[in-house]
Amino acid sequence: MNDKERTSPQGAPNGEHHARRRSAGALLAWIFFLTVTVLVLNLPDHPDAVTVASFLRLPVELPLIALLLVTLQGRVAVVFRWIVTLLLGMILFLKLADIGTQSAFQRPFNPYLDGKMLLDGWNLLSGAIGTGVAAVSVVIVLFSCLAFLALSSRSLRMVASTPSPQRERLRAAFVAVAVAGVAAATLPLRLPFVVEADALAYLKARTTLIATSISDMAAFELTLSDPAQAALPTPDFANVAGRDVILIFVESYGRSAVEDPRYAPIIGPRLAELEQQLSDKGFASVSRWITSPTVAGLSWLAHGTFLSGLWVDNQARYDRLMMSNRPTLNRLFSKAGWQSVGVMPAITMDWPEAAYYGYDQVLAAKDLDYRGKPFNWVTMPDQYTLSALQRLVRDRSARKPVMAEVALISSHAPWTPVASLVDWDAVGDGAIFDTQATGGPTPQEVWADPDRIRQHYIRTVDYSLETIGSYIATYGGDALFLVVGDHQPASVVTGPAASRAVPMHVISRDQALLARFKAQGFADGLHPRPEGEIPMSAVKDLLIEVLSRR
Repeated sequence: MNDKERTSPQGAPNGEHHARRRSAGALLAWIFFLTVTVLVLNLPDHPDAVTVASFLRLPVELPLIALLLVTLQGRVAVVFRWIVTLLLGMILFLKLADIGTQSAFQRPFNPYLDGKMLLDGWNLLSGAIGTGVAAVSVVIVLFSCLAFLALSSRSLRMVASTPSPQRERLRAAFVAVAVAGVAAATLPLRLPFVVEADALAYLKARTTLIATSISDMAAFELTLSDPAQAALPTPDFANVAGRDVILIFVESYGRSAVEDPRYAPIIGPRLAELEQQLSDKGFASVSRWITSPTVAGLSWLAHGTFLSGLWVDNQARYDRLMMSNRPTLNRLFSKAGWQSVGVMPAITMDWPEAAYYGYDQVLAAKDLDYRGKPFNWVTMPDQYTLSALQRLVRDRSARKPVMAEVALISSHAPWTPVASLVDWDAVGDGAIFDTQATGGPTPQEVWADPDRIRQHYIRTVDYSLETIGSYIATYGGDALFLVVGDHQPASVVTGPAASRAVPMHVISRDQALLARFKAQGFADGLHPRPEGEIPMSAVKDLLIEVLSRR
């Protein structure tokens, strides 16, 4: 028996068996290629648009790519297969990144601006679900991406090696489908399904976004180098001369907490109670809405915007601002005779940005001497932070008036456990909070249920407001308090259509000073009027105008 007559173990000739295996492999490759291409090209770039119907579409690019795969030969075919693999991988990455940033920050992913967010996302993820679980999740994602590229490359190679008779039939079929698809996409035809050709438009829009961001940075550079800023006189802040000015940023305290029907029954009564509590101690308040440059996170963008008077809505702008000489509100108060202090319980590593702000003193987490247990990601409860401000800064004798910027973080995700007030004299080194810090559900338990996320979120905001009111009523003195939300929380809390407005409350015993704020559009009390929202970047100049005697 010669070689040509040898058979496989199943009795079929080797050539016939090989041909069947090759045909089966090509069929599987075609199924994989068509399925993956349809899924990738039809995948929406917003979480709210991910529905079954969104995948029941014919991307015109599909038959065109398939036609070229069965037509091109040699080195050109190899290059084309790699281009298709990389483009599909790029589109999948961008759309998944869009879904992530739309879910978190309600905007599309920007490759030019969002590189640093990978590290920030890791810090938030590991803090919310634990380092081990976060590491496994990242490894799974990376492995999945590599597996996708490898399988796509192999399937395209097998598709391109379809035997000649089938190639001819497929080529004719794809020509017909491509022509019909282009006609359906360009002509006003009524079809039972949707035909689209938007892959190139999607990539073009992303390229345009990057180009726009580069131009925006160039314009921002010109703003930072404006010589008129250097010529402005230093404000005297004479209307608060000799008094402390305490600026308090409240994490994730946005308009939804006050107006959303799910949260208003909790925060509305809290604000009314605080008004009465403060009134009993001789304080009054005025409020208004201001627009934050960020949402759901990146609090430092809001801080930079408020204190510099420039709109800082992305990391590139923030990084460039940190290298500039643009005077901050902190630095201006320091030049006018106040001691500028930053109380930053969330800062646990080196913070070179502090040099830009111009603090005379920075109290990071380690400087606040907290000896209690952390509340998951939150290093210490707000009551301890304010108690440390009082003990380490305001209670010192023979001091200058203080301009303190305080970042409260109890209302930062993952919003568990929820802290509660203790007697101020019992705060001590914070060990009294250990029972609270180890109580309540874990972040994994809370984040498994959206309703539970919302309940914990609003309870932490309620705690922060209660703590601020208690602190002012106890230790307020003649100080001016500016209480500002940094940004709205994530859309899982607010819903997708929420505004970016946050409250700004001004609290003081000086009625004449509050009247000056009212002349600038603020309303009496802790409930802002619905209208009159201004950008956060406008507040610095407004404060200079109101607090200085010109």
